[in-house]
Amino acid sequence: MNGTLNPLEQRIVAALQVDGRASWKRIADALHEPERNVIRYGTALLESGRIAVTALAVPDSAVLVRVQCAPGTVRVTTNALAQRRDCIFAYALTGSADCVAELVVSPDALPQLILDELPGTVGLVRFSADPVLSYPRTVNEWHPGILTEEERAAVGEPDAPHPDLDRAMSRPLDGADQTIVRELIADGRVSSASLARTAGISEPTARRRLAMLRSTRRIQLRLVVEPGLLGLPTEAMLWIKARPAQLPQLLDGILASPLVRYVATTTGEYQLVANLTAPNEAALYRTLTTAPWAEHVQALEVDMVLFAGKRSGRAKGANSWVV
Repeated sequence: MNGTLNPLEQRIVAALQVDGRASWKRIADALHEPERNVIRYGTALLESGRIAVTALAVPDSAVLVRVQCAPGTVRVTTNALAQRRDCIFAYALTGSADCVAELVVSPDALPQLILDELPGTVGLVRFSADPVLSYPRTVNEWHPGILTEEERAAVGEPDAPHPDLDRAMSRPLDGADQTIVRELIADGRVSSASLARTAGISEPTARRRLAMLRSTRRIQLRLVVEPGLLGLPTEAMLWIKARPAQLPQLLDGILASPLVRYVATTTGEYQLVANLTAPNEAALYRTLTTAPWAEHVQALEVDMVLFAGKRSGRAKGANSWVV
């Protein structure tokens, strides 16, 4: 169950990263592969749990929590954070922090989280919590350079913003919308017919509701996969400090790299936090020392990711991603 996927499997995964609900036929046409092969490999990947398509509500506000743990409790603490319903990701790390987690929390709930909830986490000795200011890149927007621009365009990216986004966002989600969201979190590729039956609406209505949820950014569809399966087993969290005047160039340079899965701007000591993947440690070193954006870095802390207890709202089970 470990190792790297074969080239066709990687290309199918990359297509699902573009649109997790793309039909097998659309993916086959985009990749110029026989549809039967795409169906066989794609279905096997999903059924094995090596990948999963899920929906994630776009957070209005979140915090990055860096935790130092008691000796021998790093795995337990990381998994405890991963089991929180408000946790988007939780990684065990090397370095000054033993683990990091991103938690969705509203500003008015932040005091309770910091003062009451987090101190009770098993194994936690001390922690810092920095609110996220913006997301220059989420994992939903990560494309690791496996597909060409033409192939990605052929798969299609359907999540274009709603033309009247403010007005659409003001509409509260009703019971049918909430049912659709719950079903998509469990299985992002669930059929429109199944969504309609579960929500008690017609299939055309279910398709319209789903399109509205996506175009208004109420949800994002995400492909959950270990980077190592795509030939990128070396993963690190970068904590980056820069002079304010150089921050735009630094950010542009980081976002130009297909190895960067995630970038957030935060309060606290470091302005940028990035999740970076690489084929090996030597490639990571070259990226950190020779990439054009490196010259704009004032201070850098690098923590290697030891394991992921949760990615994109999905906790890691024994051999698969689970809700």
